[in-house]
Parts: sequence; structure tokens; C-alpha cells
Amino acid sequence: MRGKVATRWLAGGAAAVAGAVAALALQIPHASAATNLSLGAGADGSSKASGTSYGNVIDGNTSTFWSPSGSTGTISVKWGGATTVSSAVIVQASGGGSISGWQLTNHDTGAVLASGSSAPGTVNFSSTSLKKISFVITSASGAPRIAEFETYANGGSTPTTSPTSGPTSGPTSNPGTPTGAWPSSAGSVSISGTVNVSGTFDGGMKTYCCIGDGGQGESQDPMFKIANGGTLQNVILGSPAGDGVHCEGTCTLRNVWWNDIGEDAATFKQTNGGTSYVIGGGARSGSDKTFQHNGNGTVNISGFYLKGSGKLYRGCGNCSTSYTRHVRIDNVLVDDIDMLAGINSNWNDTATITRVVVIGSATICGKYKGVPKGSEPSYLGEGWNDANCKVNRSDVTFR
Repeated sequence: MRGKVATRWLAGGAAAVAGAVAALALQIPHASAATNLSLGAGADGSSKASGTSYGNVIDGNTSTFWSPSGSTGTISVKWGGATTVSSAVIVQASGGGSISGWQLTNHDTGAVLASGSSAPGTVNFSSTSLKKISFVITSASGAPRIAEFETYANGGSTPTTSPTSGPTSGPTSNPGTPTGAWPSSAGSVSISGTVNVSGTFDGGMKTYCCIGDGGQGESQDPMFKIANGGTLQNVILGSPAGDGVHCEGTCTLRNVWWNDIGEDAATFKQTNGGTSYVIGGGARSGSDKTFQHNGNGTVNISGFYLKGSGKLYRGCGNCSTSYTRHVRIDNVLVDDIDMLAGINSNWNDTATITRVVVIGSATICGKYKGVPKGSEPSYLGEGWNDANCKVNRSDVTFR
């Protein structure tokens, strides 16, 4: 009797132990599984559609999602300290718009880690230490639905989307520290009218010339007109260059150089939010502003060199629509200019400025009072480390 009881106990005990081991095995992550760094991180973005939340992309639940308020927008994952990331997985929920243009960016520097023109999946890129990474939707058929924005230090899963490779003649996404050196031209291209750009235009470091009269006339045509989500890279604009470059929506200007700024080097006209990027490059010989921001959203300028101009950036103070505008300026070298950034504080504009070297003297963040079209904005003074001018004196070096 005792033997039978003992046998039943042994069999039952063995089964219980086996079950416990199996249950324990299910609870222990596989040793080779990558850790999703987004879990436990923070999230923010440019806008959100009603009923959606930024936090839905980092909750590990694919039944919830974030959508921008329009067809384009930015969603970001952020950490309290520097975090090394080498891949991201974008999981889309059904029922949203189809993504046809996107960028994955290092929010700290504005560097483009990867980009594409079709729906993303797993995106691998060079291992990068950052505090905030952003997925920027530059074009889509409607408001996309992003269920999860996963991030990994050593890869998440088999890549389905690879980063767009940069041209061999141009810089990587990280433009490096500007030195004041000017590039050599690889040749000349004569044009007689505006060049329309859709997608990516790589100029091979040739000089494109000429259009316009080199003056300050507002009615001049641009040399390049870039469609929403487009990229202009490895181009030198000769003189005269008309009204420079017009970005009709969000755009990327990578390693673009202006021999003579003329009226403006570039005008940013996006009206659906999002971020436009100026990565590397340089400009010289201007009398007023270099980058004119007429639309809304954000302009991110990094690794840029400016020699002899009025302002590096100006948010329009008397355009037909009084938008709130933002600019991020990092790792730039300016020589013989009047002002780094001019913003309209009464419209809640912001300028976030880091790692700037100024040769000579200049106003770093100038505040204006924006006014209706037809009037002239009034200058209110310089700001430091406040709600509009997000810059500390330690961020600027004068030489």
C-alpha cells in the first residue's frame, strides 16, 4: 500500500516538477533574443490624431497605435541618458495611410540614420549613441497608424528595409564639424530655369548656374524646387542662383553649398508640420537671411558653415499665415554674420541652439514681434535660456 502511494506520489511529483520547469522555461527570455529598448522609455511627437497617444508606440501592445493629425508627422522615443541603438522596428496597424517617404533621425544632432520611400519594417544602421530617436513620416496617402516603434542595440529581427545608401562623393548622415573649408567643384552645369526635384537629386558636387539677377528681389524663381519629402544633395549653387532652393514640403538638404546667397539660400514652405533638415554644406556672401522659414513645423540645421550674411535662420515675421515655427541649430560655424536665429516670440516660436562657434560677434537668438502681412516685425531683443531661446551661454564659443 505504501509502495503504491509512494509510486503515485513520485509520478505526480515528477509531473509537477516537469510542469514547473516548463513554466519557468516559458518565463525566461531566450538568451539570443534582443531587448526592445523602447519598453520603459518615453515618447513624444509633432502631433497626434484624436484618440491616439504617443505612448502607444512603446507599450508593447500592437492593438494600440499613434497617428499624426495629418498625413505627415514625427514620433520619437527618448531616454534619460545616452543610449546605443543600431536598429529600429516600425510596426504599422491596419487601417491607416500608406507611407511613401520616411526618415529615421538622431534627434540630438539631426543626422539622418536611414530613409526610404516605401513602408518600413526593420531598419538597421550604424550603431549610434543618442538620447532621442525620431521616425519622421515625410509622405503618405493618409494618416498612418504606428503601433510600435521598437529599438534595439544589436538588431531586432531580420531586416526588411535597409538604409538608403549615401553617395560615395558626399558625406555620411553625420556631417562632421565644419572647418570653414570650401569644396572643389567637379564641373559645371548650365541651367536656364528651375530644376524640379522629386525623390533624391544628387549633383555629384558640380556647380549649377545660373538663374535670376543675384539681387534681393522676392519674385525671382528658385534654382531648385523640391517636392514634399525630397532630398537635394552634393550640389554647389553658382551665382546668380535666383531665390535659391524652395522646399514645398519637408525636405533634406545634404552637403549643399551656395557660392552667393542672393535673396535666400533656401525657403522652407511645409504646412503640415514635420521637420526639414540641413545637413552639412555651407553658404557665403549674403546680406539678409540664409534660411527663410515661411511654413510651419521644424527646420533642423547641423554641421553647417556660414560666411558673411545677415542671419543663418529667420522665421517669417509677416507672412500671410502666422504659424508657430521651430528651429534646431547644432554644430555650426559662422563668420561675419549679424544674427544666428531670428524668431517670433509672440507666436511661440522656439530656437534650440547647441555647439555653435562664432568668429567675430553676433546676436545668437533674436526675438521679434510677428505681425500681419504688409507690416514690419519689431525687434524685441536677444534671449538666453528662456521659453523661446533655448540656448545657454556655454553652448556658444566666440573667437
